[in-house]
Amino acid sequence: MNFEALVHEALRHYLLALQFFTRIPVTGRLAAWVGFSPDMLRSASAHFPGVGWVVAACACSVYALLYLSLGPAPATPWVAAAFSTAATALLTGGFHEDGLTDVADGLGGSQERERALDIMKDSRIGAFGAMALTLTLLTKLGLLALLGQRGLSPALAALVGAHVFSRLLPLLLVRTMVHVGDRARSKSKPLADQITRAQLAGAAAWCIVPLAIIALGEGLGFVLLGVLFSGFAAALLARWFWLRLQGFTGDCLGAVQQLSEIGFYLGAALALGPLVRGAGG
Repeated sequence: MNFEALVHEALRHYLLALQFFTRIPVTGRLAAWVGFSPDMLRSASAHFPGVGWVVAACACSVYALLYLSLGPAPATPWVAAAFSTAATALLTGGFHEDGLTDVADGLGGSQERERALDIMKDSRIGAFGAMALTLTLLTKLGLLALLGQRGLSPALAALVGAHVFSRLLPLLLVRTMVHVGDRARSKSKPLADQITRAQLAGAAAWCIVPLAIIALGEGLGFVLLGVLFSGFAAALLARWFWLRLQGFTGDCLGAVQQLSEIGFYLGAALALGPLVRGAGG
């Protein structure tokens, strides 16, 4: 396969990933050119962190616009955080949040493995799912507002790092664990088979440039703690899934993305140290 063919194939896979993980439409002649097959979607998983670039661009644009427009008011970081979070949820269709709520309902609603898996298939949100979603959103808002109090640059850097890196970690579950969900109904059916090392390496490559730029701008500790806490959140969830389910479902991947995103924000905030009251106004 020559270089031009490789570029075309990579672009097809990226557009397929963009269509699958966001609400950005790929229609008409473009959709016909991209094509679709389960094997293509599995290969497109290598571009999952690349989709994070687009989601991060949306989040950063909204956050920066409101942050700069509203001026240095105490509520400015909170408003920017709320609208940027809403924008990303609209862009992705709440795809990962839906997985988080299903996992919370299933694992919180029953201690029995099979019953938990059955509950996770129910599209209705229960008490555990509602609590998990509420706490997740509040934690995101709090951390993004805290980062915004330190300046626009740290908040934007954290948004980029979190949205990109948190989309690499679910692929590690696919690589190392078995799919235990309903393959006939699961959105992640094409991902049920383990992805290759090359696909995982391709996904990791999407993370290198943004994390390197963030390290140059905000410091190496900012990135290291963000990655560390993000990875720790994913590892805890993976351990929990193994103990409760002996594998993963598509909903589990969404939960990993959401909580590892929060983990990155937390690590980044800790790297900046405590906010000095006088500097904070």
